[in-house]
Amino acid sequence: MPQLLSSPARRTALAFVSALAVGALMPSITSAQQPPAGGAAPPATPAAAPAAVSSSPSAAKNGRVFEMRTYYCHPGRLEALNKRFREHTNRLFVKHGMELVGYWMPIDKPDILVYVLGYPSRDAATKSWAAFRADADWNAARTASEADGPIVQKVDSVYMSPTDYSPIK
Repeated sequence: MPQLLSSPARRTALAFVSALAVGALMPSITSAQQPPAGGAAPPATPAAAPAAVSSSPSAAKNGRVFEMRTYYCHPGRLEALNKRFREHTNRLFVKHGMELVGYWMPIDKPDILVYVLGYPSRDAATKSWAAFRADADWNAARTASEADGPIVQKVDSVYMSPTDYSPIK
């Protein structure tokens, strides 16, 4: 069972979500939770590997890497996504070494789920996602959950390094 975060850690994770909402972070589009067009498997690694940590001198030394993901669902499909996370995805994330930091639904924006995962390193994140995407249980759960139609329209993913003054690292 994932460890519950302390109040300062929850506030920090919420700050990640708030930063995205005001456009302070630059998202990149990915599609780990939905199959690519044509049904082909997504590549195991990105074409150009992103930096392991921020180049800022304010980045925490030896800090973990966090990923903030925003899922834009097809209208009315958010509860199907919540069910998939509740019943399948979270367990598989943990199985593949992803730390569950938190999940949120924006109050004034329907059909959106935002969550944060933690990893020991950027390389660990890449390996975890490759293993997750190849997992037969994940592929079966995704297929079953989309029996009534696709759930996710678009996914934004932002990898972040904590700052040296962040209460969560």
